[in-house]
Amino acid sequence: MPKYSTGSGGGGSDGDSCELCGRSTGNLRRANVAGADLLVCGDCAPHDDSRKQTGSSSETGSRDEPVSRRKRAAQRQAKVYDQAKGDSSHWEKGTDYEEDRLPYLVSGYGDRAESARQDAGLTIEELATELDVDESDITAVEQGRATRAGVGGSLVRALEDRLGVDLVDE
Repeated sequence: MPKYSTGSGGGGSDGDSCELCGRSTGNLRRANVAGADLLVCGDCAPHDDSRKQTGSSSETGSRDEPVSRRKRAAQRQAKVYDQAKGDSSHWEKGTDYEEDRLPYLVSGYGDRAESARQDAGLTIEELATELDVDESDITAVEQGRATRAGVGGSLVRALEDRLGVDLVDE
């Protein structure tokens, strides 16, 4: 059974087992794996983060290429933040989440909405026309993905009222 350590913890060590895979061996070396200092065997030595290089001569270009790529990515990210100047409103176009928040929905709300619509003898198209909403929003509710689709709380309330079903967990 492998044991995990952050290095100089108390309790002593048996000194002959890899702290990553648990293999018994007399040939262990110190390695930094995901921030932990461990004694590892030769098979686990490639996981040593301190020995990994950011680039090699066999890659396209020089060893500086990954660094310059990271630098360019950081510059592009900084440019985006500079353009925003602390204002995120340009990222949030569409649904006004403060005005039309999606309430907490009951478990299985999609199946409930679909059953209620079918019991009312309505198609998705008819219901969407009646409520003056996109068919895709009603489909998203019935498929249980209202949050991911950005459906507003007003649609959920309208579905509850029209279909006579509880979708909101209050």
